[in-house]
Formats: sequence, C-alpha cells, structure tokens
Amino acid sequence: MLKFSEYPYSRVDVVAVQNQLKDLVKKIDSCENSDNLYDLFMEFNEIKSNVESMSTLSSIRHTINTQDEFYTKENDFYDEMLPVLQESYITVDKAFLANKNIEGLKQRVPETYFMSKEMEFASFDSCIIEDMQLENKLTSKYQALLASAQILFDGEVYTLPALEVKTNDKDRSVRKEAMKAYWGWYQEHQEEIGDLYDQMVHVRTKMAKKLGYSSYIELGYKRMKRYDYDQNDVAQYRKQVLEDVVPFDSSLYEKQKDRLGYDTLYAWDEKIEFLSGNPTPKHSREEMVKRALNMYKELDPKTGEFFQYMVDHDLLDLDSKKGKAQGGYCTFIPNQKSPFIFANFNQTSHDAEVLTHEAGHAFQVYESQDIKPLDCVWPTYESCEIHSMSMEFFTYPWMKDFFEEDIDKYYFNHLSGAIKFLPYGVLVDHFQHEVYANPDMTPQERMKTWRELEKQYLPHKNYDEIEILEQGGWWMRQSHIFMDPFYYIDYTLAQVCAFQFWVRQQNNDSKAFEDYKHICKIGGTLPFRKIVKEANLIVPFEQGCLKETVEKISKWFDAHQDVK
Repeated sequence: MLKFSEYPYSRVDVVAVQNQLKDLVKKIDSCENSDNLYDLFMEFNEIKSNVESMSTLSSIRHTINTQDEFYTKENDFYDEMLPVLQESYITVDKAFLANKNIEGLKQRVPETYFMSKEMEFASFDSCIIEDMQLENKLTSKYQALLASAQILFDGEVYTLPALEVKTNDKDRSVRKEAMKAYWGWYQEHQEEIGDLYDQMVHVRTKMAKKLGYSSYIELGYKRMKRYDYDQNDVAQYRKQVLEDVVPFDSSLYEKQKDRLGYDTLYAWDEKIEFLSGNPTPKHSREEMVKRALNMYKELDPKTGEFFQYMVDHDLLDLDSKKGKAQGGYCTFIPNQKSPFIFANFNQTSHDAEVLTHEAGHAFQVYESQDIKPLDCVWPTYESCEIHSMSMEFFTYPWMKDFFEEDIDKYYFNHLSGAIKFLPYGVLVDHFQHEVYANPDMTPQERMKTWRELEKQYLPHKNYDEIEILEQGGWWMRQSHIFMDPFYYIDYTLAQVCAFQFWVRQQNNDSKAFEDYKHICKIGGTLPFRKIVKEANLIVPFEQGCLKETVEKISKWFDAHQDVK
C-alpha cells in the first residue's frame, strides 16, 4: 500500500503528449463506428488523467512547502505548459465533435461533458496562451507572497494562518493587537498586492477582448462553467440576500454585542460569540483524526471506508508550518484514485470544520472517481460546495467528541457563522463584477469600491484603529479573488442548499443522507440546478427560498439564546 509520500512523480513530457494527441486526432478523423470512437475517447481520457496526476502531485507538494526548490520549479513548469496542452486538448475535442458518429458518443458520455466543451471552446484560443501563462505566474506569486509572511507578535514569529488564532483570543486586548499586527502586514505589502491584482485584472480583460467579449465577466462565467444560470440570476440572488439575510444578520450582531456586554462590536470582536471564549477542539491533531475516523465509520459504512482510505494512505496534510501555503483545499490524483486534503490547523473550531468540510469534498470524489471521463468526476464549484457544507451539518451528532463541554457553543457558533457568511460571500462576488466591469480602476478605487459595497452587505463593520480596513482593504486576504475569479458566490449557493439539509435533519428526515450520498455518487454528470433537484432541495435562485430558510434558522436561534 503506497503512502502519499511514495506516490511516484515525473515531469510530463509535453512534446510526447502533444505527439500522442496529434496521432489521436488522425485516428478520430478516420474512425468509422461509434464503438471505436468511444475507445478513442477513453484513450484521450487516459492521457489527460496522466497529465493531471503529475501536475496535481506537483501542485500539492509545492503548496506543502513553497520553499522546496524542486517542486517550485515543477510548479512553474506547469504554469507555463498546461495552457499549451489545453490548446492540444481542444483540438482533440473538436475532432470528436466533427466525427459523424458523435451522436453515438453522446449517448454514452454525460451531458455535462459536452456542455463543458462548449464553454471551453468559447473561452480559449491559442492567441491567449501567453496571457494564461502570465496569469498563472501572477497567482503563484500571490500565493508565495502570503506564504512568506513572518509577523512578529508578542515576542514570537507567526505566519498569517497561525496569527489568526490570536485574532480569536478570549482576551479582547490580545485580539485587537493581533488583528492590528495581521493587517499591518497587509498594509506593508498593500502596494505589492494591489499591483499584482492590477496585473491580473488587466491580463484577464486582455484575454476577454481577444476572444471577442466586452469584459472579463462574460469570459469568467464561461471559465467557471455556469451551465444553467447567468449574471441576471446571480444579481437577483444577491438582491434576496440584501433583503432577507442582511437584516437578520444585523440582529445577530446586535445580540452578540449585548451578550458580550460591549458598547461597540469592533472588527476584532466579531468572531467571539461568548465571553467565556469560543468553542475549541479539546484534542491534538492526531487524536482529532482518530475521532474523525470513528465518526465516519458510525455515520455510514461508505464514509467509514472512505476515511479509512485517507488515513491509511496519509492523504491528510493538516499542520500549519513555515513555508506552507495558507488556506485549505481538497484535490484528486486520478492515477492513484486518491483524494487529498490540505489544511492549516490552528487550534480553533476551524480544525473540526476542515475534517468535515474538506472531507465532504473528498468523500464526493471518492464516490464518483470511476465516472468517465475525468472531466465529469467533479461537478462545477457551486455543486461541489454542497457536498462540503452539508457534511458539516451531517456530522453534528459527533461534534461532542471534538468539543466536549463546548458542544452547545459549537452548534451556536457554527450556525451563526454559516448564516453570517452569506452576505460576505455575496459581497466578494459583487466586488468582482464591479472590478471587471471597470478594469481601469486604480488600486485605490478598488479599495473604495470594496468599502462602499461592504457598507451595504456588512453594515455593522467597525474598523476603528485599523486604517487599511477602513480604506477597504479586507479583500486582499481573499485568495479566490486573485486565484479563481468569480469562484465565491458558489459557496453561498451551496450554503443555502446545505441549510436545507440541516432543516431536514432537524425534522428527522431519514432520506436526507441518502439524497446526499446520491448527489456525491453522480459527481459532475449533471449541471447545478439538476443536482439540487436530485437532492430534493429548492434551487437557491427561486424567489422565496432564502426567506423561508432564514425564518427556520431564526426560530432555532430564538430557542437557543441562553447558550453562554
């Protein structure tokens, strides 16, 4: 049994792959029957799986240690070469679609594959390869910059993720000073970060113009593969959040202020729900993984099998350490049929959420790994996040094993954080629409735009003594804005779906987890709206969906206001 550290890696021979693909195109052009065409399609899938396996291994090992010279060079290589290979992939896809037996292939391949190809054809041309390479370099540079942060606080040196622990400290003065130190680093690097983003905005806009779009917004939606909704749907959804969620969240913040006994709720107070301190896991990382394994075995035989596999193969890298990229993610190594979970534990409730949120992603891809082609193993992002956010709720009965006497505080904190997240997630999306609709804004104008939108979606914000935040600098820490433009509304759409699973749990609906397993199994074979309906949930765009959800959450808080 191979451990992750033993997974073999070799740099992709791009020239050899390109020659394979050229030969494949010739075979496709001369293919006379649908069975042979399907065999060629599977051959193409195998080639792509090999490339993705090596590039993903390289990426994982680079993020585990951004100071590793070998994998930094490998990461740079894929930044350069993956856009080149994408051109070759599209040539092969076009050959398949031009074959007279394509209808036979369409009967054997999920509909989303062909929807995906339509989006890819509309979002790629060889004329933008150099721009894509520059985009990759800029995102890697941003990631490395944040990973390099070494911040002196209270006599010790912290990374950004590690310092976040102090911003949640029970002591109000510690929180305040930690937040000032945290954002002091961003203020010191404000010009560099602003310039990096400015370059990203302009190169993305340049790509859009080359492809005939009026702005990057249109291209961004194609790249995100928004199959069955558009900008109008998203704008209407944002409006629902403003009308139904923002007022409710404002009342939660007001009650939080009163519960804490403060005259004013400052930015450094927001993450503290209780004067006695926020809920924290009571165990080491090793013990938490053991308890997570027991939890998943008791939840369902399938989840038990999945997490045992993750543990046996060392597919969880959870410790925060020097040189490690910040944040967390789940990815998949096709050749090994292995999900991989990356995180930065920091002794907060976030650690337990990693073992549920990222494990939700990992369980989905573990269940759908045998779907062919590889392109349909994962759904689009807003559907992916249903799996992760819903798993956070389905594991509620076991959270006592992690939080013990803090369990009631955990439930309160988690549900509060989830509903408070919606306006922030929508703000990130709205900001990006404004940025790409007005790409020539200066970095200062972008800061001003963020702050103006923030006052709509998060009217409670008080940034006293933190100048960069009052100017509108919070967005600089949101890596999705830099690395995955327009990937954020997805979290909020999925959260609304996850809330619906939570309501079904509250109602003791025995079919809820079966519906959840079902949508994990179907992976990316359907677009977002259809996946939501397969789960027997309401599509978040539907008028009234948010209003109904907020009413049910409000009743829960009314019944749990005595938690301290």
